[in-house]
Amino acid sequence: MEKTRIQKIIADAGYCSRRKAEELISSGRVKLNGRPVSLGDKAGFKDLITIDGEKLYVPKKKNKIYIMMNKPRGYVTTMSDELDRKCVTDLLEELDERVYPVGRLDRNSEGLLLFTNDGEFANSIMHPSRHIAKTYRVTVRPDINDEQLVKLSDGVEIDGKKTMPATVVVKTKEQGRVVMLITIKEGRNRQIRKMCEAVGLEVARLRRVSIGPLKLGMLKPGTWRELTAEELRAIRNAIGKEN
Repeated sequence: MEKTRIQKIIADAGYCSRRKAEELISSGRVKLNGRPVSLGDKAGFKDLITIDGEKLYVPKKKNKIYIMMNKPRGYVTTMSDELDRKCVTDLLEELDERVYPVGRLDRNSEGLLLFTNDGEFANSIMHPSRHIAKTYRVTVRPDINDEQLVKLSDGVEIDGKKTMPATVVVKTKEQGRVVMLITIKEGRNRQIRKMCEAVGLEVARLRRVSIGPLKLGMLKPGTWRELTAEELRAIRNAIGKEN
């Protein structure tokens, strides 16, 4: 039976990055069939891996799947919810493979959300050092002035830390309502909403339209599709990952 290094199994399962998995192993938090493991130890599909006493779910199938979804409003980006709210995975029930969301969108946000069972791929996209550009179509209230635009573009302080420069393009302006495209290269919690709030704007609608080279396009809300080979190559190139 083919065996794989345990840190790679943990990363492929989407639990954390390979480097973090190595730290977990070194600190004695990972066990194989009840025994502590060392760096370099390997395991197979029949072996039981636990982290802090909790069983690690390892997909039995090796097929790698990469999906984009147009997340609708009202869904939380979790595998399950203790408050019995609708979860994005409810929209993937017909999928045989178990996949995990790459990053998240809050319950009231919508748009492009990726899913995969390739843990290393997911961690590469989410890692702060990658600075993958994400573009959002944002509707705010009330009107916006030049000073607010400059602040959003140059960076504002949220949660005690200034945001990186952003690209802000005003698409339409009506009385009491503005639609913008905001592109950021960070992934901080509720970042767009907090940025707008910091300059005195209320977000009425927030929709992610792209992640790196991946575009939401005409995908209908609540539906999903697999990435094409061309899209997969493009996003791998964007994160500096070899095909």
